[in-house]
Amino acid sequence: MAETPAAITETLLMGPGPSCIHPDVYKAIAQYTVGHLDPRFIAIMDRTKERLQKVIGTTNKLTIPISGTGSSGMETCLVNLLEKDEKILILINGVFGMRMKDLATRLGAQVDTLEFAWGTPVKPDQVKQKLSENHYDMVAIVHAETSTGVCNPVEEVGKLVADSGALYFVDTVTSLGGMRVTMDEWKIDALFSGTQKCLSCPPGLAPLSFSPKALEKMQNRSTPIPSWYFDLTLITKYWEGAKRVYHHTAPVNMIYALDAALGVILDEGLEKVYARHAKTHEFLVQGLSSLGLPMLVEEPYRLPMLNAVKVPEGVDEAEVRSRLLKEFDIEIGAGLGPLAGKIWRIGLMGHTACEASVERLTKALQKILNK
Repeated sequence: MAETPAAITETLLMGPGPSCIHPDVYKAIAQYTVGHLDPRFIAIMDRTKERLQKVIGTTNKLTIPISGTGSSGMETCLVNLLEKDEKILILINGVFGMRMKDLATRLGAQVDTLEFAWGTPVKPDQVKQKLSENHYDMVAIVHAETSTGVCNPVEEVGKLVADSGALYFVDTVTSLGGMRVTMDEWKIDALFSGTQKCLSCPPGLAPLSFSPKALEKMQNRSTPIPSWYFDLTLITKYWEGAKRVYHHTAPVNMIYALDAALGVILDEGLEKVYARHAKTHEFLVQGLSSLGLPMLVEEPYRLPMLNAVKVPEGVDEAEVRSRLLKEFDIEIGAGLGPLAGKIWRIGLMGHTACEASVERLTKALQKILNK
């Protein structure tokens, strides 16, 4: 007989996402569904927008969640802002930079890239040189590269992009809610994220925000937006104004969940949330070191919420992950691309980011590796 949801036991989610869900979020998502134009729901939509602005660090009017997982946020930004034959520079040091390249190519853009070794950060001096030699309509970067555990210098690159006149496009899927993100201060024009990482909400929504500069670009396109579902000129008519215009049936209960998740973060306080992630990361590094497990990324460039750990020689990394899940109800992630089979990816995201999670994992790893 197939499993039913009621038969699934709780798992400690310590992979690259999703993360463990806060009880307040589970409570919110289980509330009564109402119509997507119900005034009570519209009030929750408005509050969710305000809370998103605070967490993203922006005053941008267009700050909303898109109905879809994180990748839908990426696609929404690019289909609205990038036209055929426009030039985009994509800074790549992992899977998700490659994904940006794939989509931009499909849209018919002239795609240029700067690539860096996986496990190392983007180097601003190379970006500066590239921008001095070429004109670009957009520059794209991943803040927290989930495939490697590297934090890229988004703030520093933002200053370079602003001077060049290009739109600045940033993936904050893994970073938002776990480390400092200040969209306006960092001169970001288009930003997207996902609910299932440090926001500790189930997967299914992609928060995004457009600066006034990005809005102007979208409103003055020379060609139609090549997507109906992700056309923000249509979607914003549902999210803004006194009279809401139907576009698609919003995932009502997921909006409940995101509203609650953002409330949990803001109640704790953004700085306290960031400090908790950083402290838990240090506790994990110490615990792994005691087991003889080194980190992939050099200390200055490590993410607190996504930790790439080198697999010891002679250890079957897939077997370890399988036993963690089957014997200890703990999930961690595998490496991707050139790092497949070489690393584990351990997530400390949102509600998962606490010392109790780390203690449970390190004890389980010690038992498995000793055998």
